[in-house]
Amino acid sequence: MSYVNIDQVTKKYQNQVVLNNISLTLNKGEFVTLLGQSGCGKSTLLRSIAGLEDVDIGNILIDGKNITNLSPRQREVGMVFQSYALFPNMTVFENIAYGLKMKKAKNIHVRVKKMIEIVDLIGKEGSYPHHLSGGQQQRVALARALVMEPKVLLLDEPLSALDAKIRKSLQKELKRIQQELNITTIFVTHDQEEAMTMSDRIFVMNNGNVVQEGTPTEIYTTPVNKFVAKFIGNYNVYKMEAFHKLVCSNELIGNDVAIRPEVLKLVAVGNDSMDLQQNWGIKGIISDVTMTGNVLRYEVETEESAFLVDNLNHRGEMFQQGEHVNIIVPKKECVIL
Repeated sequence: MSYVNIDQVTKKYQNQVVLNNISLTLNKGEFVTLLGQSGCGKSTLLRSIAGLEDVDIGNILIDGKNITNLSPRQREVGMVFQSYALFPNMTVFENIAYGLKMKKAKNIHVRVKKMIEIVDLIGKEGSYPHHLSGGQQQRVALARALVMEPKVLLLDEPLSALDAKIRKSLQKELKRIQQELNITTIFVTHDQEEAMTMSDRIFVMNNGNVVQEGTPTEIYTTPVNKFVAKFIGNYNVYKMEAFHKLVCSNELIGNDVAIRPEVLKLVAVGNDSMDLQQNWGIKGIISDVTMTGNVLRYEVETEESAFLVDNLNHRGEMFQQGEHVNIIVPKKECVIL
């Protein structure tokens, strides 16, 4: 039996549908991500689970209990916001203990000290938020939510305000804590890499709908439509008719074909090392070259359209703008949409 069950949930703002008959399930201890662009409905769905938004239609169940009409305090969920929402006049210890004191809970000191250990804030108990780094503030907010021992942890883009290096470090730390506590977690982000790194499963959302659900590998390698292909893997997507013209073959059957930039390879014109049984070759001219650290991103113009090609940045193997090349397309890497 699923631990969290979102059953045919619909939410409207005036005449605009922001959640369109959403149904999804989570297992206990699972880390899932709601992934999508701004305005897709992911944060609204998270807030609906938390009780901060009412749903117009449908039900939300946690551990078999229908919480749809319960107040936020009755739902047994913890939520961490993008802004952290710490009390500036309280110390780290006081911030974490606040919810327990409001509930008049027992063993407050012991529970808070244990949580401070888990989130690695030992020595910061007496510090105020303005004396903490962004990453430390995020840990306080996380500890404040977790110390209440919620059944489900809700995370609304909690890492988005941090710089890239700290964000990557905290992604690993957050996943470690989630696994250590075995807490069911729903994470919201627009960052594809973040979703891929942290999630057991991903729900891709667009215009109030869940358009694909699967493991990170499934989502990345087998997108179900153009939106997912473009949003998740920055795929090259072409109409099948145009692709047939480029490769002089109608071997593939479907409406569209999608190819990830990193599976393509560039070779100089005249290089005849290509295996024609396993690959197609497409002639093109390099129109742009961008270096992103260890990856060279080429934009290659062909007769029909442009291709993005990502190749590792090996010394001495860089093609130049205006150079004629062949794009090697592995047949097995073509995804039919």
